[in-house]
Amino acid sequence: MAGSPHRTGRPRSAAADRAILDATRSALVELGWGRLTMGDVAVRAKVAKTTLYRRWANKNDLVVDAVAVLFDNLRLPDRGSLRADVEGVVLSFAELLERPETKASLMAVVAEATRDETLRGRIRTAIVDRQKRLVVEGRRRAQARGELPGDPPGPAGAAEAARAVDLVFDVIAGAVVHRCLVSAERVTPAWARALTTLLLQGLAAPQPPAGDRAAVPADPADGERDQKPAGSV
Repeated sequence: MAGSPHRTGRPRSAAADRAILDATRSALVELGWGRLTMGDVAVRAKVAKTTLYRRWANKNDLVVDAVAVLFDNLRLPDRGSLRADVEGVVLSFAELLERPETKASLMAVVAEATRDETLRGRIRTAIVDRQKRLVVEGRRRAQARGELPGDPPGPAGAAEAARAVDLVFDVIAGAVVHRCLVSAERVTPAWARALTTLLLQGLAAPQPPAGDRAAVPADPADGERDQKPAGSV
């Protein structure tokens, strides 16, 4: 997407971009990584292959961008507290992973990346690094509320903050991806609360029994949300 250095030529058409990325995800769901070709995407998107190659140099770049644009839709609205912000982003992320196009696309690109170091690098820059913006935003908001201490000054403080962002992202993203795509279990509001408690208070924090809402501060809307499909916010 924005900032990809390999894209040159005439001005971009946003409509053509959307059609191409939509067609790429559709082809991934239907054909899988191995059978997907740039020509197939061009036919599905109703664009010339030359249009495709002016935007993306190869299939790897195209597929990663097609997946990345889905995650770019994630937002972190201010829910009033660090706990609520974390629970909200966990549920939003899970809802995104429940979509068939997201699930199939992400699993396909990650599987292929185990054999391709260049592709792993593209995933890191186009998806992982870009989505760390949510952690950065959430930490700054919590620091402004006084819920988290501020970062130490200078280069050492910046390095410490970057390490914290990396760890928080890995914990949240790793837990939700494993829950949704590996264990194939639902991410419910109760599960999101338990994960948030573990993240905020550590392993020594008492965990409430399943279904016990009194032990953890609850959102008044949880009763309604628990009735919704998996991943719903």
